[in-house]
Amino acid sequence: MNKKLTVKVVDLQGDYFQIGKMQGKEIKQTSILEQMKQLLKVNQTPNIRKAEQLLKELSPNLLSEIKGLADELEVDMDTALLFSGYDVVLPKMGCTTLVTNGMYIRNYDFSPKLYDARLVFTNPTNGYRSVGFSQQIIGRLDGMNEKGLVVGLHFVNNEERAEGFISTTVVRMLLEQCADIEEATTLIKRIPHGYCYNYSITDRSGRSIKVEATPDRQIIIEAEPLVCTNHFESESLQINNGSKIQLQGSIDRQAYVNGLLEKNPATAEWYAHFNREDSPLFSHNYDEFFGTLHTVIYSPKDLEVTVGIGGNAKPTKYSIRD
Repeated sequence: MNKKLTVKVVDLQGDYFQIGKMQGKEIKQTSILEQMKQLLKVNQTPNIRKAEQLLKELSPNLLSEIKGLADELEVDMDTALLFSGYDVVLPKMGCTTLVTNGMYIRNYDFSPKLYDARLVFTNPTNGYRSVGFSQQIIGRLDGMNEKGLVVGLHFVNNEERAEGFISTTVVRMLLEQCADIEEATTLIKRIPHGYCYNYSITDRSGRSIKVEATPDRQIIIEAEPLVCTNHFESESLQINNGSKIQLQGSIDRQAYVNGLLEKNPATAEWYAHFNREDSPLFSHNYDEFFGTLHTVIYSPKDLEVTVGIGGNAKPTKYSIRD
């Protein structure tokens, strides 16, 4: 990636409708709004009424946020509900995550052309505080809430699809409503999934799980340490894995992290292993929607997040404590 990538730090406070309006003001003059217009062109027939009904049942606060967006952008709800990510198509993306010793570290790989480039701190009057990287404004690629729940997504396959929510919305729902892994696993099984994704999850207790999710079923795998990439390991779901090239790359990254675990690196060393541009975990395939955009470490016990944008980046630390 030749051009320097800049991520905006956004601080949102108020009720969810107000948070929606604040984001509407923010994106009016940005490329994000143009991205949504392009998304509308390729998603002419999403089931808007179903999306609204499900949000009322599963995440009414997010529906209020979308209403605030619609109000500020002066668009109708049918258009604004595209932000919900229901029955919407997104390109492939890659991610590598390790959870060990109370640390959740992750690389997110995608294209800067479709990256929100926003690290969003949300402090709603009627919900959990959280921090995370946004996608399509409402969604989150990964994040942590004030209870210490951490969630990240991992693309597996978008050919096996059904009517349901995209992964970024699933992550946001979990962060908004769940305090721990038990609550997260209960909710994630209620949400209709549109595609095949892994979700890596940990909480303040130190437990860590991977949820292998397809439109038909969700399988919970508990592990410590947990290494999660872009393929299903459950025998019954392996038929849903992506292309041979994608699968091998995912297996290779997982094996590399497992090899590093044997050396027991310190936290600072882990950051370097993920963020160095010459690392096997750092991808340069930006034109194929598979270049590393951020490295992030979430620390659920002390509610701190360490961020590096692009490669060989100096880490910056933030906190979501009071």
